[in-house]
Amino acid sequence: MPPPHELRTYRTRMARKGLVGFRVAVKETDLWVLADRDLTLEVREAVIQERQQLESYIAAHPGFLEALAPWPEDPFAPPVVREMIAAAAKAGVGPMAAVAGAIAARVGMALGGGSEEMIVENGGDIYLRINRPATVALFAGKSPLSHRLGLKIDPALSPLGVCTSSGSVGHSLSFGRADAACVIAKSAALADAAATALGNRVPDPGAIPRALDWVANLPEILGAVVILGDKLGVWGQVELLPLPV
Repeated sequence: MPPPHELRTYRTRMARKGLVGFRVAVKETDLWVLADRDLTLEVREAVIQERQQLESYIAAHPGFLEALAPWPEDPFAPPVVREMIAAAAKAGVGPMAAVAGAIAARVGMALGGGSEEMIVENGGDIYLRINRPATVALFAGKSPLSHRLGLKIDPALSPLGVCTSSGSVGHSLSFGRADAACVIAKSAALADAAATALGNRVPDPGAIPRALDWVANLPEILGAVVILGDKLGVWGQVELLPLPV
C-alpha cells in the first residue's frame, strides 16, 4: 500500500519530456501517471474496476487481506487477484504484497491504446511501457544514498515493473530494515511481491549479499538493488546512474 501522502514529495521529480503527469486517487489507491495526454477519467475508471473486483474477493475471503503466506490458487478469482496470488507464491509472501504493482500494471495495460508511452507509479511501485531510455530514482528514506542514484531502464525490457519495498519508509509491513529493496521484473506484481520478500531478508547490512543471492534464484527477476544506510548491493540487469543533488 502507498506511504502517507506527505512522503510523496518524490513525485515532484517524476517528469518525462513529451508526457503529461496527473494524479488519480481512489480510496487507498493513489497513482501518479505519465502519458501522452491527460487520461484522468480513463485511469479512474480502470482503478475503480480493479478495486471493485479485489474488494469483492476480500469480502468473500476475509483471510486474504492479512495473509502473510502464499494464498492457494483460485481459478475462479478475478484476474487481478489471480495475478497477486501467482506473484506472491513465487516470492513466498502474502498476496497483498503484490497489490500495488498488480494494480499499477493492470491500469497501465488497460490504457495501453491511449498513449504511446505509459508510466504508472503506485506508492513506489512502477509499471513502465516506454520506447526511450528512462531513469528511475531510488528513494531510500534517510539513507545518504536516497535520490542520489537512479536505475537506467532499457526500453528493450519494456513493459516491466520496478517496485520498491522499505522497512523505514511508509506503513507497508516489512520484517527487515532495508531503506530500499528494489526489484525489476517483467511482471510488476512479481516485482512488488519479490521486493517485499527481499526487504524482509535484510535485518542488517551484512545480510545484503545473502538476500541478493536469494532473489537471483527467483524465476523471471531481471535485477535488484538493496540500500541500508550507506551500504548498497546490486544484482542482475541493473545500470546505476549518479543523480544530481
